[in-house]
Amino acid sequence: MRLQALSGPHRAVLALGSNLGNRRENLQGAIDALADTPGVRVNVVSPLYITQAVGGPEDQPEYFNAVVIVDTFLPPEMLLDRAHAVEEAFQRVRTEHWGPRTLDVDIIVYGDEVSDDPQLTIPHPRAHERAFVLAPWVDADPEAEIPGHGRAVDLLVKLGTAGVERRDDLELRLPE
Repeated sequence: MRLQALSGPHRAVLALGSNLGNRRENLQGAIDALADTPGVRVNVVSPLYITQAVGGPEDQPEYFNAVVIVDTFLPPEMLLDRAHAVEEAFQRVRTEHWGPRTLDVDIIVYGDEVSDDPQLTIPHPRAHERAFVLAPWVDADPEAEIPGHGRAVDLLVKLGTAGVERRDDLELRLPE
């Protein structure tokens, strides 16, 4: 099913991750780049989390993860294009599935949109199984829900938070 361009603004949740380079600066740079995008307003930045790599090759460095909540006038496909452009600006290289990366920007939800489009599945197909997405998201929005899966806080309780550590000493800021 092809996603439609919707009028807006629409609330979207994006998950950010980095396990190469200066991870905190990579995440903050992604937040700033998203905020500089016409048609995107970053409203909420979660606390930063340090997490173990999930899937992919073993012996990866720990990830820094966060979630941002945005209002956007961009349709989902254009928001995805922007997310990829931000990754590329931070030298994201896609050589190994779930391999280490300087930056990962994933659209988790876009309004109440549900789509099985192979280019952009919404909600993100594994978000409900990922504590590294759910923990910062629940901090950013305790009432968060994933269409078709339920409340993020309930999903997080089921999963547990082993390997997911909130780091209040490593601050990410909302752009001015």
